Amino acid sequence: MAGVRRRDRRGRGLRGPLAPPQAPISRTRAERFDDLVEDEVRRLGSRWERELARVEFTVAEVPDLEPRFDGPVPLGRTLPGEGELPVQIVVYRRPLEARAAGEQELGRLIRDLLVEEVADLLGLSPESVDPSYDSPDD
Repeated sequence: MAGVRRRDRRGRGLRGPLAPPQAPISRTRAERFDDLVEDEVRRLGSRWERELARVEFTVAEVPDLEPRFDGPVPLGRTLPGEGELPVQIVVYRRPLEARAAGEQELGRLIRDLLVEEVADLLGLSPESVDPSYDSPDD
């Protein structure tokens, strides 16, 4: 077959990754999002360690919504603990990424969402849980 190009046209084999796996550029968006959530949970946990000891934080892609759901898509939610199961705070990655203009704004959205969920869980105001709540600067 004349004129058919192959990917390996010079016989050097398939190319490897552009960056080593430990480089920040090689992490997926989901992994970077998980890191942002983990950093924020660690920051809140340092201040509210005892109160959050039986709270589990998780990340999900999108919320499960009813087919005829007509309202704003939730960014996160708190699931009550039952029996031995801990209270679970779920952060929805895709809706948060859709609202953020960049990684810095995404970090602020995650911070504010987790502060609101923890404040609601503890029966406190968000400002008392985290004085930096809703501020534009990190």
